Amino acid sequence: MSNPLLDSHDLPSFSQIRPEHVEPAVRRVLDDNRARLNEILAGARDDGDFAHSVLPLEELGERLQQAWSPVSHLHGVANSPELREAYNTCLPLLTRYQTELAQDERVYKLYRRAAECNGKDRAAARLLELALRDFHLSGVDLPDDRKQRFKAMMEELAQVQANFDQNVLDSMAAWTHHETNADHLGGIPAATLEQAAALAKEASEAGWLFRLDQPTYIAVVTHADNRDLRHRFYRAWSTRASERAETGTEFDNSDIIEKILALRHEAAELVGFDNFAEYSLASKMAGSVAEVMAFLEELADRSHAAAEHELQELERFAGQALAAWDIAYYSEKLREERYSVSDDELRPYFPLDRVIDGLFQLVARVYGLRIEQREGVDTWRPEVCYYELLNTDGDAVGSFYTDLFARKDKRNGAWMDECLNRRDYGGRTQIPVAHLVCNFAGPTATKPCLLNHDEVLTLFHEFGHTLHHVLTRVAYPSVAGINGVPWDAVELPSQFMENFAWEPDVVRSISGHYQTDKPLPAELLDKLRASRVFQAGMQMVRQLEFAIFDMRLHAEFDPRRGSRLDRVLEEVRKRVAVVRYPEYNRFAHAFAHIFGGGYAAGYYSYKWAEVLAADAWSAFEAAGIFDAELAQRFRQQILEVGGTVEVGHAFEAFRGRPARVEPLLQQSGILSAEETAAGAA
Repeated sequence: MSNPLLDSHDLPSFSQIRPEHVEPAVRRVLDDNRARLNEILAGARDDGDFAHSVLPLEELGERLQQAWSPVSHLHGVANSPELREAYNTCLPLLTRYQTELAQDERVYKLYRRAAECNGKDRAAARLLELALRDFHLSGVDLPDDRKQRFKAMMEELAQVQANFDQNVLDSMAAWTHHETNADHLGGIPAATLEQAAALAKEASEAGWLFRLDQPTYIAVVTHADNRDLRHRFYRAWSTRASERAETGTEFDNSDIIEKILALRHEAAELVGFDNFAEYSLASKMAGSVAEVMAFLEELADRSHAAAEHELQELERFAGQALAAWDIAYYSEKLREERYSVSDDELRPYFPLDRVIDGLFQLVARVYGLRIEQREGVDTWRPEVCYYELLNTDGDAVGSFYTDLFARKDKRNGAWMDECLNRRDYGGRTQIPVAHLVCNFAGPTATKPCLLNHDEVLTLFHEFGHTLHHVLTRVAYPSVAGINGVPWDAVELPSQFMENFAWEPDVVRSISGHYQTDKPLPAELLDKLRASRVFQAGMQMVRQLEFAIFDMRLHAEFDPRRGSRLDRVLEEVRKRVAVVRYPEYNRFAHAFAHIFGGGYAAGYYSYKWAEVLAADAWSAFEAAGIFDAELAQRFRQQILEVGGTVEVGHAFEAFRGRPARVEPLLQQSGILSAEETAAGAA
């Protein structure tokens, strides 16, 4: 049987991949890699030649990545019971292999010898430096029995983290709300109602059938006039994958959270750290838990008064104390009154195709790159598109897929992931390819996909990640693109990119009424821009709540008493939050960023990188947002270098000084321009 995961193609053959292909392909690649590793080690030279000793190991990593990346991607965007079973079967195999490699003293010595002998190749030197660090973080120095324990923990951790994500997805899929009374649906956007009516029809039901996907949830809690309906959706969303879920405890993540935290803590202790937070920070920009907490506390201290004022203002507007399921609804009403701008008013001006076209024009203007859609590329869904980024000579420098609409079998949220990494050595060049994934409400029978401005920001954010991946000029995959970039800096390009979506010239280019093609009225544009700082304090403390909770949870975990999940969260909320949460709220049970993704003891990275992004953007504000020389410097110093330069050094090379927090506080409306200037003095 031909296996598309083993075929040598430039791009994956997504439509041909079946669950039964996964395990045989993974086992075949792992067996081949182990055999090839022994050949490399047997032929290793004493001179530490990088090309002879290390680059063959890069090849092994690339071969595995090319087989597994399509599987991992499909697991996120086209989940099925069969694919999930195959995915779960392979996770321990992959983790075992990766830990074996990272704990192999022969491989470690090969890298160490290469590091001692490396000459002037900066990218090679950085690759070796990061690899040697990761060998120690994986327990290469441990005695055999402790190595085996570490390996077993990594395998179990990979599986339970996947189970966490799967429980969230299944819990959401299990919940629906069937509505037959039109009087209960006042205020909900027509596109959301149209989709719900179509779902009801598919299910042979009368009325409207609502799923618990992110676009639907946001539409209801933001716009539904019926408070009971908002409460019902809020409760379902805030109890996903918990013991309080309305659909039962089948997908409860409570025990999984405890298991994840215990495994992380034990693994960190095993390799010499007091807790997992310290272990996590060993590979990040921030130097210590104390430094991160001081950073977060400073932001909290400087933002909390503004957040409290905003909530008081909102409750005066509403004429009552507000529950958590009222906040988005009355915030939208207040925003409409204050700025005369609403999601319903803005959406017709942001049809998805127009936004994408304007985004591509922006990339051409800023970076001199042309983006063209390429037809005939194999994809996993008919609506998926494939684009190439072309330089002035017409040569492709990178490519990306887009998968932008919410589906039942698709993971929640938005993300960029690697399809192929850049490489340029051994006589072979491979351009980088990315996956850009969002969860927008799809087109209906009567309307195209229409975005609100928050969704426009999401698209720009993920496109910033995409540019970071595809514009890299680094030759070696393990330090190309986002690889080798500290997790607390990886959001810099994405958050930087969001700023363009507020600029008048850019907004005009990405907007046009879907029926008349008329541009966004100047008055509406002015109001949209003025609304940027609306409730910025509340948004700030919300993110700080998540970040401090994450850091404390991992820094303070004690296996003798467990996570104290509820107590830690309550303490953090008393210190930081201004919104009052109901007792049943179980947001941590669906906090996939830290329990299923890569942000464990790293959620602070969003704010850390946002400081870098705001400060970088302030340079563009001063020079002009389309300044060609500045854009070229940003591209060269930030986007192209991958993990080959320490981010602090890269930022200083671009900005001429270390980053400062004041530009972010000014951008958020928490500091005035005068206060920012005073802080710089």
